Amino acid sequence: MYIVIRLHLFFVLAGLVWGLASCDQPIPRGGGAITTYPYDVVTTCGMVTDIVGQVGGTKIQVHGLMGEGVDPHLYKPTRGDVLKILSADVVFYSGLMLEGRMGDTFVMAGRTDKPVVYAVTERIDPSFLLEPDEFVGHTDPHVWMDVNAWSQCVRVVAKALSGPKVDPSNADHYQSNAESYVAQLARLDAYVKQVIASIPARQRVLITAHDAFNYFGRAYGIEVMGIQGLSTESEAGLADINRLVDIIVDNKIAAVFVESSVSERNVQALIEGAHSRGHEVAIGGTLFSDAMGPSSSYEGTYIGMIDHNATTIARALGGDAPDRGMQGKLAYRSTDLEP
Repeated sequence: MYIVIRLHLFFVLAGLVWGLASCDQPIPRGGGAITTYPYDVVTTCGMVTDIVGQVGGTKIQVHGLMGEGVDPHLYKPTRGDVLKILSADVVFYSGLMLEGRMGDTFVMAGRTDKPVVYAVTERIDPSFLLEPDEFVGHTDPHVWMDVNAWSQCVRVVAKALSGPKVDPSNADHYQSNAESYVAQLARLDAYVKQVIASIPARQRVLITAHDAFNYFGRAYGIEVMGIQGLSTESEAGLADINRLVDIIVDNKIAAVFVESSVSERNVQALIEGAHSRGHEVAIGGTLFSDAMGPSSSYEGTYIGMIDHNATTIARALGGDAPDRGMQGKLAYRSTDLEP
């Protein structure tokens, strides 16, 4: 009975701490600065893993928990993941409740001498964040879809790694890597603006499996509609499907898109619904939304992920974009990733 009561109190306290920590502020570390290299950094989704690796360079060893095709909304850490987090020197996660099922694990980590735990989105101005009507009280976490916004997260990583509790002696190294990478992201941002703007105005409508592209739409001037809500845990109803079928048919939309980490079932329902009304709509390709492409591929990097998405969207909707993307590095054409 005593053990049960102690466990109950632990989880109550953990819940309170998580409530306080849910604003995504860094959880302080009890130990001193890093003295051994490369030191261990654990990350959650692929987009975070990639920017941390870019900034940390040879000083760190990155362990990403979520690989290709893994949905962070639904991800629940394994026992092995928990051990990796608790033994790491630093942990980075996206924040804004993207990794909602990992909350207790971050609380546990924050109550130990290590690691330092950071949300990469912590410095983004709250006024920038989107809060869709159907998700009142929660902001849209998919900020990486706006390249300029994700650049701010790169600087958060550099500042965190340079901090007094991590590795201040190598601050110049992290800052230099960050600035170099931010310059690459600026070129990517300009490319996305260019190719999306080339889509004929009437066709500039992006319909996907779930609402992961709202920041993309706002940043690059394309109307975005998702069948499901912000989280893939939400369910699409018949009314949602019919509403989007009406839009597709009325505007003669040429293509809709599936996502690499989300079931294609609802997208197929759109295609069938439009067909029943005499309009043929194709799958324009598979987009990377909550997960990047295969590891060790160009699409398995943040730049490659966004390059692929922008190029695929533009070409499928009648815009002008090179077949192999911004730098000619895309391994996949829009049709190569169709299910």
